[in-house]
Amino acid sequence: MVLTASTMLPLGTKAPEFHLPEVVSGENISLANFADKKALLVMFICRHCPFVKHIQQELANLGKDYLNSDLGIVAISANDAQNYPNDAPESLKEMSTELGFKFPLCYDETQETAKAYTAACTPDFFLFDQERKLVYRGQLDDSRPSNNKPVTGADLRAAIEAVLADQAVTSEQIPSVGCNIKWKLGNEPNYFG
Repeated sequence: MVLTASTMLPLGTKAPEFHLPEVVSGENISLANFADKKALLVMFICRHCPFVKHIQQELANLGKDYLNSDLGIVAISANDAQNYPNDAPESLKEMSTELGFKFPLCYDETQETAKAYTAACTPDFFLFDQERKLVYRGQLDDSRPSNNKPVTGADLRAAIEAVLADQAVTSEQIPSVGCNIKWKLGNEPNYFG
């Protein structure tokens, strides 16, 4: 496990398009699925990472709490499933079902979507406004597996509430941290400097 922080993609960046299979239904998911939503949360997660395991119940809660709201949510896993079988689509399907996710969980086999979003770690969060411009990228909250702080989702929820209320999201944003995305050999992105 390599502790990795978000790349902090510049605010205002347009949401990159994607077309990915959802692991439970097999349905193809894209930005168009959320066209009627005022905001869109794109989360890069996986099954095996201790940082994701630490917050997975809060991720499920987000899906339930915003189910009938103007927020669209999609989770994406881009890890190399050959070397990390817990992050393969069938395992992700079990995760989604066990946790009762109320949002699609997609698998990015080519890792091109993760690269387009400059995703670096699991979890990594990207919140877009109605024009699909990035307004928040950062941590869920300040809880970590080792610091005994409660998982509240406070930072991300504050950003979501601001967007839904047509208010500005604070530009003081703390990077998310977690396990690095497990890139396929030779497929590592060049945005790590």
